[in-house]
Amino acid sequence: MTALLDAFGIKGSLLLAQAVNFGIVLVALWYFLYKPIAKILAERQQMVAQGVADAAEAQQKLAQADTEAAGRVGAADQAAEGIVKSARSEAAEERAKMLREAEARATQIRTDAESRAAEESARVRRESEKDIARLALIAAEKVLQKHD
Repeated sequence: MTALLDAFGIKGSLLLAQAVNFGIVLVALWYFLYKPIAKILAERQQMVAQGVADAAEAQQKLAQADTEAAGRVGAADQAAEGIVKSARSEAAEERAKMLREAEARATQIRTDAESRAAEESARVRRESEKDIARLALIAAEKVLQKHD
């Protein structure tokens, strides 16, 4: 085998020295390069995993916030419907009250007008009776004056 190695110009001692040097370089590269890079990659992998977990949590919180917002909007809609219903019922009550008051005022005005009309009619009748009585006296005087 030595003859074969000598034929190719390879010396065993140099081959052994190169193998030792290669081992030393391999150990140095493994210690100074591979371990730090592996550590950095592990940290980045952990950061990416944390980012994915945070994104999933944020998505869950967003869905929960949407559900909560929908619930609040529904509650606000119900409250608004209650307020509108209450306002409509109060408006109907106020309208009925105003109608009753207007009817009462109209009845009072009608009663007052009828009362005034009756008083005016009675006053006109009294004046007419006075006028008729006066005219009757005047006519009687004229008749008596003609007979005299």
